[in-house]
Order: sequence, then C-alpha cells, then structure tokens
Amino acid sequence: MKLIGIDELLIGALVEAFYARVLSHPQLGPVFDARLAGRWPEHMEKMKSFWSAVAFRTGAYGGKPIQAHLGVANMTPELFPQWLELFAATLDDVVPTAEARAWFITTADRIARSLTLSLFYNPALDDPALKRN
Repeated sequence: MKLIGIDELLIGALVEAFYARVLSHPQLGPVFDARLAGRWPEHMEKMKSFWSAVAFRTGAYGGKPIQAHLGVANMTPELFPQWLELFAATLDDVVPTAEARAWFITTADRIARSLTLSLFYNPALDDPALKRN
C-alpha cells in the first residue's frame, strides 16, 4: 500500500474530506446526519479504522457494517451510486496516485455492491415465474 501512496495520513485526510462532502450533499447528508447526529467523531474514527484495516489487512476493524446499516431511515439503493460518485470525486482531490485511486474506488465499489445486496436484495425477484416478458 505504501508503494502506491496509501498510508494512515492519507486515509485520515480522505475520510475527513469525504464525510465533510457527505454532510453537505442534498440526499446523503440528511440520511447520514439523522443516523450519526451527536456521534460524528466516533464515526470518523471508526471509518479511519475500517479503511486502515482494509488497506493494511490488519484485522483491526471489528465492526459489523451490514448490521450498522440495517434500519437506517430513508436509506435506499439509489443512494449508493451517489455515495460512490461523491467518493470518486473526493479521491480525485485527495489521493496522490492513480494506483491508490484505483484501489480505493475498486474497494468502495465492492463495499457498495455488498451492502446493496445485503440490505435490499430480494431473491424472489429472480424467480423466473415472477418475471414478465
């Protein structure tokens, strides 16, 4: 990771910049702030720990992302592409190398897909008997 420009300082700067943008985003801001009001400092540290554990494969992050996102008011699958767009824009401004940007966006995309499937996927929708031609 360090060879492509990812270190703890970069992770901290990325998390801080990204969530500042999340708060000012018209759709994402209200959803996040309603869930995290009064707990933003703890969330920021948790996200720094999460990204550090993923980047450096330390196993230090002990959170449960799916459970943490269950029941979040007004969360919809349509918010995840907006989250990814905002994250990508933040990467463009914060991350120093193309390799680091590619690693972060690939990882974020995988996380968004996993959360979307875990939170919103209904296997019954794949039943051929329910599909219309």
